[in-house]
Amino acid sequence: MEHLEVGALVRLPERPDWGVGQIQSLVADKLGDRITVNFENAGKQVLNGARVDLEVVSPEWR
Repeated sequence: MEHLEVGALVRLPERPDWGVGQIQSLVADKLGDRITVNFENAGKQVLNGARVDLEVVSPEWR
């Protein structure tokens, strides 16, 4: 999660059908690392940061 920040545009390689998403929040607590991302084709998703590897998209992606 250290390379991610709120507002960053990301993709989830395991779910390319979700499209590009924007990170809404990053929470690290006793429950683990939770990343909330609003994807263009899948809406808001809360992801376990320990189980996913988000790919940061360059600002020129569109």
